[in-house]
Amino acid sequence: MLLTDDQIGEYRAFAERLADAAAAAIQPYFRAPLDIEDKGGRLYDPVTAADKAAEDAMRALIQARYPDHGILGEEQGVEPGSSPLTWVLDPIDGTRAFITGLPLWGTLIALNDGARPVIGVMNQPFTGERFIGTPQGAWSATALLKTRACADLATATLMCTTPDMFDTPARQKAFEKVAGQARLMRYGGDCYAYCMLASGFVDVIVEASLQPYDVQALIPIIEGAGGIITAWDGGSAQQGGAVVACGDRALHAQVLEMLRAAA
Repeated sequence: MLLTDDQIGEYRAFAERLADAAAAAIQPYFRAPLDIEDKGGRLYDPVTAADKAAEDAMRALIQARYPDHGILGEEQGVEPGSSPLTWVLDPIDGTRAFITGLPLWGTLIALNDGARPVIGVMNQPFTGERFIGTPQGAWSATALLKTRACADLATATLMCTTPDMFDTPARQKAFEKVAGQARLMRYGGDCYAYCMLASGFVDVIVEASLQPYDVQALIPIIEGAGGIITAWDGGSAQQGGAVVACGDRALHAQVLEMLRAAA
């Protein structure tokens, strides 16, 4: 579904309204005593009342304003709509950071037009930062976002949330090969790392085991800043899985060649 510039502006403003609502729901819980549930699975997957309250707040606004739009959220799953448009929500991306008091988390909000995510917002209410991507570009509250040039892995800064996310020996080995050639390797960051890539402070992110709501909001931000994000096989990253993001297309081609066999 091709959106007009006026529609992009309208939906971007609404996405920011969703970010404000999520922030109001989350902030009372940050660095406060919390009951924490584990969703289970291969890795520890915590969820808190803050995650649930934020998604509830965003869903209520969407259902009131755009009842024909679909919703995909981490906590409540899929609610199909009659429109091609779907809001993709991760109320707290980086819940492990959240429950340990670290500000390396954010609320992710994407609008998918039925073919791809076209609007993305990452909001970090504790630090007061907001990153936005649309077909017109990407920006924070204070500046346009622009990735930096870095064509060679030997001079690159690489980030990954955790090495435990690589779900096969082949993917683990491929990641270790890339990490071993990077100039600097840092773990942690979740969605925040992707926004630092869009801001020109990180060069490459290699991850796996992602869900659509983990990545869709980040795609317009990275692409709007001049970067590239794909699956390890070079296809679309919007369904999650194994993902690689780079600020420089030449670096992306180099890293993709190292990862493709393990895709």
